[in-house]
Amino acid sequence: MAFLFRPPCRAARRVFSSLSKGAVDTDLSGIPRRPTWSVNELLSSYPVPSLAPQTLKHLHDLSALVPPEEGTPEYHKLKTELEELIRLVEAVKMVDTEGVSAFERHDPGKQAVELNPAHEPRPNGGRSLLKHAARTRDGFYIVDADKPR
Repeated sequence: MAFLFRPPCRAARRVFSSLSKGAVDTDLSGIPRRPTWSVNELLSSYPVPSLAPQTLKHLHDLSALVPPEEGTPEYHKLKTELEELIRLVEAVKMVDTEGVSAFERHDPGKQAVELNPAHEPRPNGGRSLLKHAARTRDGFYIVDADKPR
């Protein structure tokens, strides 16, 4: 429960303030029976970004995908979903983390594990798999895009 006494960030303050508005019906373990807040509720206070058609086309080009025709329901759905993702990312970036320390799990029974110990050989970055590729050039896989450039 020590995490409740940390100085909360702005978004967490909003969540905690929504919890204290009234009595919340909980089960025997103290878990609320119904949600007390939602991501959509939190995001509703942030502006909705606008994704330019050129940006959407550029993202498709970078991923070697064919974009849906502009004006189609698929295009509108994809554009709306990407705008909501951008909204979420921007909201996370705006969180004030001043004075908040990183959470570290302390387990005295376990020792720290080094991710890439010096005595172990580093992986070859998948280069050994190149011999199985249908086409390669200069140590890279060649992937044909769905559309010509």
